[in-house]
Amino acid sequence: MPDAILSISGLSKTYATGFHALKNIDLEIQRGEIFALLGPNGAGKTTLISIVCGIVNASTGKVLVDGHDIAADYRAARSLIGLVPQELTTEAFETVWNTVSFSRGLFGKPAKPAHIEKVLKDLSLWDKKDNTIRTLSGGMKRRLLIAKALSHEPQVLFLDEPTAGVDVTLRQEMWQLVRSLRDTGVTIILTTHYIDEAEVMADRIGVISKGEIILVEDKTELMRKLGKKQLTLQLAQPLQSVPGALSALSLELSGNGCELTYTYDAQHEHSGIAALLQELDAAGIAFKDLRTSQSSLEDIFVSLVREKEQ
Repeated sequence: MPDAILSISGLSKTYATGFHALKNIDLEIQRGEIFALLGPNGAGKTTLISIVCGIVNASTGKVLVDGHDIAADYRAARSLIGLVPQELTTEAFETVWNTVSFSRGLFGKPAKPAHIEKVLKDLSLWDKKDNTIRTLSGGMKRRLLIAKALSHEPQVLFLDEPTAGVDVTLRQEMWQLVRSLRDTGVTIILTTHYIDEAEVMADRIGVISKGEIILVEDKTELMRKLGKKQLTLQLAQPLQSVPGALSALSLELSGNGCELTYTYDAQHEHSGIAALLQELDAAGIAFKDLRTSQSSLEDIFVSLVREKEQ
């Protein structure tokens, strides 16, 4: 049986204005996985995280963190969670060591210098331990937020837009860091606007739109089910239009008539490519090269959200 470390059932949030931020959310996060929550701005991602982390109260529903109810057993549940917010909110004149140690104390945990040292070393912050936060670069401040979130040894780590506003090199370093955290047994839940981040990092993907979870799927299975494949043929001679004999096929002419693209469903056992090539040969259409491509996770995400909005 799968081991769920986070169980959310019937979770809804309606603000005083009448705005329904979340609508009957049911979601289970498995122990030790990296789960990416995708959704457009205003979809409810931050509200969901805020409820689980005890920052916002739910209107209805239940959340269990490793069996602890976030309402009835708040202290135990919250101590299992680390949150890395998107905003870089830190005390500018405090030292790195002191601010991370203080964060641990906020959870009632006894001092544990060896753990703080390990966290800072893992995050390449050890040589900055005596520096004041105002002297750190933006990337170092981002790492410091993670160090603070890990100070009390949580089992679940929320990363809200962890690489927003950082350069490509730092993004890749952060990806490696997240993987190493998962390898130590920490369950990672991240929200991101970078679809490629979810495609590279996540084991499973959830899509939220207008306060509702519209899909939760294993990443590989999602790509298999919903990813469209395309075969593009470089024609030997340009065409003015697709011949009528081929009109029943999913063909699109582009590149000034020099490219013919065939779209097919990646999950079907029979792609129809062999039949297509026979039809082209019968129609006297020759090609000099071909290539295949598959829909990215971004294509799938956009399509899912568009369907939900219609």
